[in-house]
Amino acid sequence: MHTRLLAAAAVLAMFAVTGCERTPVPADSPAGAPAATGSSHAATADISGYYMPVQPVRIGRWSLHHVFVGQAFEFEAWGGGARSETFAPVMIQFDDVTSPMVRTELGEAPGVTARVLPTRYRVTDTAVTFEGRSPELGRVVFEGRLDPGALATARRNLGGDGVVLTGALTADGETVSDIRLHWWMGD
Repeated sequence: MHTRLLAAAAVLAMFAVTGCERTPVPADSPAGAPAATGSSHAATADISGYYMPVQPVRIGRWSLHHVFVGQAFEFEAWGGGARSETFAPVMIQFDDVTSPMVRTELGEAPGVTARVLPTRYRVTDTAVTFEGRSPELGRVVFEGRLDPGALATARRNLGGDGVVLTGALTADGETVSDIRLHWWMGD
């Protein structure tokens, strides 16, 4: 018990010195699990943004909404242990197409979504590889090839329908190949 008190005091002292505040995340949640040894971010260019399907991608009742890639500082924070239950520097979001629509400030949206955080990832200037788990979709894997030239054009044009990321998605035991995604910077 004395050892636990000393460890708790050391953690509190670290937060007091650095000014950091962190919300504890249960160790058994995907966000609370440490990034797997194979996780890496090695992109030298800013590839951050939302990668959205050019054509609908459906797996059962779920539709791929986007693949999100954050900025370098978000990967650094995640790699350093700053975790959230709802956000990661690379994540995938699905919409339940059978759920009733709800009104939001941006219009209507599906009432049920599933955001999948990574258990491992590899992000470079030419590839985005992601693996995560979700209660709704089980194991989720995305393996994509990024076209740096097409992405640079999309960023200059602040988005568009040009394909910048292509790949395959596996979720709920089903694989969809030849997924084509365009880039959007977000709101």
